[in-house]
Amino acid sequence: MEMNYDDKELHQIEEELHVEILPGTEVMADIGTHHFVKAEGHGNRVLVPQPSDDPHDPLNWSIGWKAACITASTWTTFTQGFGPLALAPMFPYYIEEFNCTLEEAVQFTGVCILVLGFSNFIWVPLSSSFGRRFVYITSQVVNLGSMIWRAEAHSYGSFMGACVLNGIAAGPAESIQPAVIADIFFLHDRGKWNTLYWTAYMGSLMVAPIISGPMADTVGWRAFWWLNVAMIALSIAMNATMFPETKWHRKHPKEIIREAREAQEAAKASGNDSSAKPTDEKLERAPSSSSQSKREDINGIAQVPTAMSRIAAQEGLTKVPTADQDPWLGRGSPKKSQWNLIQPNKNPFKSILLDLFIPWKLFLFPIVEFSAFVVSWACSTFLQINLTQSQAFEAPPYNFSAQSIGFMNFAILVGALIGLATAGPLSDWVSARATRRNRGIREPEMRLPAMIPYVIIMFVGAIINCVGYDNHWPWEAIVIVGFTTCGITVASLPAIATTYAIDSYKPVAGSLMVAITVNKNVWGYGLSKFITEWAISDGFVAPIMTNSALCLVFCLFGILFYYKGKTIRRWSKNSSVHSF
Repeated sequence: MEMNYDDKELHQIEEELHVEILPGTEVMADIGTHHFVKAEGHGNRVLVPQPSDDPHDPLNWSIGWKAACITASTWTTFTQGFGPLALAPMFPYYIEEFNCTLEEAVQFTGVCILVLGFSNFIWVPLSSSFGRRFVYITSQVVNLGSMIWRAEAHSYGSFMGACVLNGIAAGPAESIQPAVIADIFFLHDRGKWNTLYWTAYMGSLMVAPIISGPMADTVGWRAFWWLNVAMIALSIAMNATMFPETKWHRKHPKEIIREAREAQEAAKASGNDSSAKPTDEKLERAPSSSSQSKREDINGIAQVPTAMSRIAAQEGLTKVPTADQDPWLGRGSPKKSQWNLIQPNKNPFKSILLDLFIPWKLFLFPIVEFSAFVVSWACSTFLQINLTQSQAFEAPPYNFSAQSIGFMNFAILVGALIGLATAGPLSDWVSARATRRNRGIREPEMRLPAMIPYVIIMFVGAIINCVGYDNHWPWEAIVIVGFTTCGITVASLPAIATTYAIDSYKPVAGSLMVAITVNKNVWGYGLSKFITEWAISDGFVAPIMTNSALCLVFCLFGILFYYKGKTIRRWSKNSSVHSF
């Protein structure tokens, strides 16, 4: 629930609508006496969350500033994902260079993936406590060092050390951009932007082998890592000049209540009882965000409440045009302090401790578990291709070179672009249509039917890949059909599943992504440990279809969540995760 209602407002809205409003449930249209800031040119579409009337609120930024911000964020995601899974076409060179086996070379990828997931226990707390900007710039500086180390490594142990450092530095690619998207975009647009994020991240994993294979064949494998150095240096420059801080605190009603009571008590203690108004009146006449913003710490992040609706019987509410409620909507810009490298909140170290604990707590929430396992096995449909393509296509009857195998990843990239063009708009359209039919009330579960075509595509593609490998089908069938469907899968199912979870638990979006990525990367590490030997002993059908069957089973749980998701959210409606 991103609309910051107090209990009185919430109860009145529930009575008017005859519906229970739980965390994750959003009001997307004016209701009776309640009128909200709306998207210009979109009829009665209410903006969720409601922006403040502060020009520096990231929700109010102009299209130009939002475009610059999301471009820098997406490029960071792309460059951080570019290195970890680029090794597959270069495995023969590493085997020769470091005198190791294929299984040992595969561990360069596996260990990096494992460390990458757990590194978010570092980056997400830092992001919550000191800002997204600080994390992006710091992580990229560390990432730059890891790429130089990779390029200069001359032993198996040294290269493995570089892989570990790369895994630590690349963690923000898997957790920070969804939080940035929630910071600057409204609910009705998040489906397409989260799909862009997953496409950029998974696309980096797809493009990297396309480039690394030919570079290893022509100019040597070390040159590929120097290319990474240049790309990351550009990312650091983009973050420094195009990415202001997006984290913006929106007051929870409990904060407003607490502050009003503290002000009343302070007034009584000073003997100025006549100037102290009753607490309830203070709450009903919450200060405007513009006056609140004037009192913020010049070096801090704005502490502003969202625009709050008023009750007509008490405040004489009339329908106020959007331009009057929020004159800065679409015309705002970041202020000077939002360009500071470090922007601590009021209690940064307390926030760090909470962020270390919350991901483990979230594993107890069924919706988070559902999203985590859908993401884990959907992303592993790509990982299994990445780890088996050299094993399958370097052997007879194909006998392809590293360059040829790298070029095959173009098919996965095309599939990801198809997913980008369809999954986000489809999930937004499906949920918007269901919202209209539900009298303007949106539930997070309304996105889930959009998964159906992509689940079918995932399973058909897995069959084509593994059966084609074992039966030596023409490479065109495996690559054009099988690899393309894999790209569609990894750009669609993870985006829909994570958007559903974030819509349900927005206040802990960063910690939620930690829980999801840890789950995903632990499974990815396990897959890297057993898939090569399993494929050698039993063929490709058994490991690939095991992963795909697990993905199918957890996607089918979407039926349960579609019908019972609101009941499941009711179980945790009083949880502290909704108050952070």
